[in-house]
Amino acid sequence: MKRNDPSWNPWHGCHKYSEGCKNCFMYFLDKTRGHDGSQIYKTKTDFNLPLKKDRQGNYKIKSGEFVRVCMSSDFFLEEADEWREEVWEMIKRRPDVTFSLLTKRASRIKDHLPKDWGDGWDNVTIAVSCENQKRADERIPLLLEVPAKHKWVSLKPMIEEIDIDKYLSTGQIEMVLLGGENYEGDRPLHYEWVEKVYKQCLKYDVEFIFGQTGNFFVKDGKTYHIDYKDQINQALKSGLQKRKENSK
Repeated sequence: MKRNDPSWNPWHGCHKYSEGCKNCFMYFLDKTRGHDGSQIYKTKTDFNLPLKKDRQGNYKIKSGEFVRVCMSSDFFLEEADEWREEVWEMIKRRPDVTFSLLTKRASRIKDHLPKDWGDGWDNVTIAVSCENQKRADERIPLLLEVPAKHKWVSLKPMIEEIDIDKYLSTGQIEMVLLGGENYEGDRPLHYEWVEKVYKQCLKYDVEFIFGQTGNFFVKDGKTYHIDYKDQINQALKSGLQKRKENSK
């Protein structure tokens, strides 16, 4: 995973689902454009993005890229059930691209995989988003039950301390992404929470990406209000990163 990885949004909009959704960035951005983030619709220009080609006949999404799917929605959203089969078919037609599917609706994953999924496709990685311990204990076990070649976990926005040691010990999770709450969010991220997960990832040799501090970051008892443009840099300066060689 890289910070400039392309995204593909075959549908847009979502319903707030749990505590982490309180200050959803998509809702905020839609509001600034005069739109309602709860309105769910199939996108027109992006729906078939993996199959689109430029004037030279080359795919716009290049071979070898890591594509983040449904960043403005949820891949396993109920309202998208009628569109998902076609999306699975496009993913199947691009085995040269890795598609990352992130969801809060972990209970729906197993029942909405393609019929020929088997033990997973090499070009698909599935992840669950967990904002607190309650949701980690609810969603990560469901992710571990899913037959998939690649799995990762997003702790973003992390709104309380989370322990994932026992889940990392299974050897199934390849990567953990962690970040604070931004845009309209005011719930702080604590350095000690980040450090704890970082050390757990070191223990099990799991890739760890501290993506951003969020608007409010607490360290040594002091709360820092960090400008959005500087949140990534401050996360990098923390030194709490563990990348694997040749990782995407």
